[in-house]
Amino acid sequence: MSAAPAKPIDLYYWPTPNGTKITIMLEETGLPYAIVPVNIGKGDQFKPDFLAISPNNRMPAIVDPDGPGGKPISVFESGAILQYLGRKTGKFYPQDERGRVEVDEWLFWQMGGFGPMLGQTHHFRLYAPEPVPYAIDRYTNETNRLYGVLNKRLEGRNYICGDYSIADMACIGWARGWEKQGQDLKQFPNVARWLETMQARPAVQRGLKVGEELRNPAGISTPEEKAILFGQKAR
Repeated sequence: MSAAPAKPIDLYYWPTPNGTKITIMLEETGLPYAIVPVNIGKGDQFKPDFLAISPNNRMPAIVDPDGPGGKPISVFESGAILQYLGRKTGKFYPQDERGRVEVDEWLFWQMGGFGPMLGQTHHFRLYAPEPVPYAIDRYTNETNRLYGVLNKRLEGRNYICGDYSIADMACIGWARGWEKQGQDLKQFPNVARWLETMQARPAVQRGLKVGEELRNPAGISTPEEKAILFGQKAR
């Protein structure tokens, strides 16, 4: 008698750099999943059902019906989700302590710096209602520093930690936006090479395309959407 097919993981998702971290990991591991759209421009992230699994009102989040002990589990924060899926599958997340610490270092580097700083750069360069030169310079310069850190790390390495890992998945969505962040990849040849290597992976290509049809081609186009996305609650 054949085993019952695995139930899909529910992925609460919108096509952003943080969201695509998880679609890439799910595509790489082959785990079945179902997208539950969380329209962050319309305020879906503030709905009670979503807050029950993601109390920080940010996506992505997952609900795995086959969690520890065969019982469902919800996980929020993209880095925690990557670690959980790495442990669940035994893929792209080392099992030896030294290797795992190395991946954790660079995962946390992305979560604490590379993502937030690049996000602020996006905000002040693209979305702020009026130019704030100090903020634009501050975050663009810090973004430049972080690209330099990544470039140095990738010297002599195909991937951030040698072998392909969740650290690479965490960074790729943000690094793809280098041009909008006011960066010149000619300064960072190792990053340019890594980006090319990453984007050649079929699972990365699939993961980056998930939910493309959900994205507004014009970006955040209304004051109402901006108020919701950059505010503390739905309007």
